[in-house]
Amino acid sequence: MTTARDIMTPDATCIGAQETVLEAAKKMADLGVGALPICGEDNKLKGMLTDRDIVVKVLAAGKDPARTKAGELAQGEAVTIGADDDAQEILRTMTQHQVRRLPVIDGHSLVGIVAQADVARALPDPQVGDLLEALSS
Repeated sequence: MTTARDIMTPDATCIGAQETVLEAAKKMADLGVGALPICGEDNKLKGMLTDRDIVVKVLAAGKDPARTKAGELAQGEAVTIGADDDAQEILRTMTQHQVRRLPVIDGHSLVGIVAQADVARALPDPQVGDLLEALSS
């Protein structure tokens, strides 16, 4: 059984909720990623920040990325997956919530991220095709 732990990208780097969106964008560029988990001072996951969020919710809205805090963009409870959840649960969760990236939680700790690309590399073609179709509609 393939689990989230098996296919995730480990050691996800957080952006602090009190850090600015500009700092987040720089961190994304340095890491070569399109999303970062937002973590609070208690080191608990508050949400996900994507490059699209920065463009749509900050730049296009006329907000200053040097003054806008990453935590302001966290919306509700983050959609996550357990480290030992199987591939079917990953597919179901991504499809149901229309997300391309899932933070992976072990207990209360963030241990990695499962991205759409991780799923594509790890699972058989028909399952990947179904996921891509569901996320693209």
